[in-house]
Amino acid sequence: MKSAGLEKQKKDMWTVVTFGALVLYALFLLYPLISMLIKSVLSPQGDFTLAAFKKFFSSKFYYGTVVNSIMVTVSTTICAILLSVPLAYILNTVKIKFAPTIQILILLSSVSAPFIGAYAWILLLGRSGVITTFFKNVFGIQTPDIYGFSGILLVLTLQLCPLIYMYVSGALKTVDSSLIEAAESMGCTGVKKMFKIVGPLILPTILAGSLLVFMRALADFGTPMLIGEGFRTIPVLIYSEFISEMGEDDSFAAATSVMVVIFATSVFLVQKFVAKRKAYTMSSLRPMKIKKEKGIKNILAHLFVYGYIILAFMPQLYVIYTSFLKTSGKIFVKGYSIQSYVTAFSKVGDSIINTFTLALSALLIIVFLAVLIAYVTVRRPNAATNILDVLTMFPYIVPGSILGIALLTAFNKQPVMLSGTAFILVLSFVIRRLPYTIRSSSATLHQISITTEEAAVSLGASQFKTFTNVTLPEMLPGVISGAVLSWLSILTELSTSILLFTIATRTMTIAVYTEVLRGNYGTAAALSTILSCITVITLLLFFKLTGKKELDM
Repeated sequence: MKSAGLEKQKKDMWTVVTFGALVLYALFLLYPLISMLIKSVLSPQGDFTLAAFKKFFSSKFYYGTVVNSIMVTVSTTICAILLSVPLAYILNTVKIKFAPTIQILILLSSVSAPFIGAYAWILLLGRSGVITTFFKNVFGIQTPDIYGFSGILLVLTLQLCPLIYMYVSGALKTVDSSLIEAAESMGCTGVKKMFKIVGPLILPTILAGSLLVFMRALADFGTPMLIGEGFRTIPVLIYSEFISEMGEDDSFAAATSVMVVIFATSVFLVQKFVAKRKAYTMSSLRPMKIKKEKGIKNILAHLFVYGYIILAFMPQLYVIYTSFLKTSGKIFVKGYSIQSYVTAFSKVGDSIINTFTLALSALLIIVFLAVLIAYVTVRRPNAATNILDVLTMFPYIVPGSILGIALLTAFNKQPVMLSGTAFILVLSFVIRRLPYTIRSSSATLHQISITTEEAAVSLGASQFKTFTNVTLPEMLPGVISGAVLSWLSILTELSTSILLFTIATRTMTIAVYTEVLRGNYGTAAALSTILSCITVITLLLFFKLTGKKELDM
């Protein structure tokens, strides 16, 4: 009888968790997206119409942004693959000096907001940038500036390349060296070995990382807004149209958002289909070894790795440098000063407090929900948990600006009036960043044997006690890793919060973005440096507490 009671308790507890999670996703993700869909086909008078869609396809100014976005996302993804795969392969097969430090630097280069990189490149390659001015004054050469498609491509590639690197680096650790040795014995060496043997084995991993890069590039708002100039992308168009039409007719922005969601979902499904067909199962009995190369190979390997690190970090280092320069109004002058930091704390100091308050609130909710959702999707597979698992992936697909519009559309009137509140910002952070912690927690849970839980239950422990005392402690490494990723991505969030914030809920990224637009580069540099320091401290604490040198993706 006692055993039957425990089974009933077990079933009831996790059924409630599953149902509760489904209700939360239905209310705060599906309902806003459906509301946005309805808004896209309604006129201001409430009649059904496809006028918004017709307006989009009738003007090249509008549908040209789709072409621009596809150009940016596809080009960024290809360039990121071409950079990150050789980078991961070199660092996992060739002995590179200071490799542990380089791996940490690669991770650090990915956690700052892309638009901060864009702002930094304006200082370097803008029309009055340091590099531009140097070449013009010294050599009389007019270098290409950072604005337009090429600038967006450069910024996003350097920013998103580490995402694929981390995926590929993890996959290479599972490749058995006996396969490489067998290929070499048959004359398959060098680049040919990479394409013929290693490439196919890690292709599903490359596709997974590429999807993340594709979606992040598609959703990025700050970079094309700052340096795109005449080169407009979909997030910029959606933001501009929504802001200009708020209170009048926002159906056009909703219609554009619906088309982007359909496009992104299609890309996601194609990637999943291809990755599933190309999947391989590997058992790395003899992991690939790092060898010390000699001669030209060693030189080229070091040049490639160090060249990437310099290019990736040069903008961030220059931002830190400019934060200590004296300013006269909006202009940097000779000499050094901490005035930019004084100004930053006095003018937008509230944004620093807001960032920590909102981010910590969101993170607590994320961790709580993630451990429960990860557990039911891994340990209690059924139709309901399968649906929940799919829903947890959907925020990967929906760009931030679109989620912001969806939330405003759904919760901009009574009885649930959330627009203008801090809660709607926390809600958006939770929805967008919850998948990181769920995926990391799930990956760890898959590696934990269920026998320990069964043993605890058989000894009379309740289901709740078994979860909190047995399973949860074993899940902690994955939970912490995912929580750090969620935390860092919340700190650098812009595309959603730019639509949802008010003066009272302005965050650091919004403050940096605003100061850049106003031309207050000293204040922007100081805030960017503070934000970078926070991310570095967070990662160093994570590495110290866990003993790891990388985050699990």
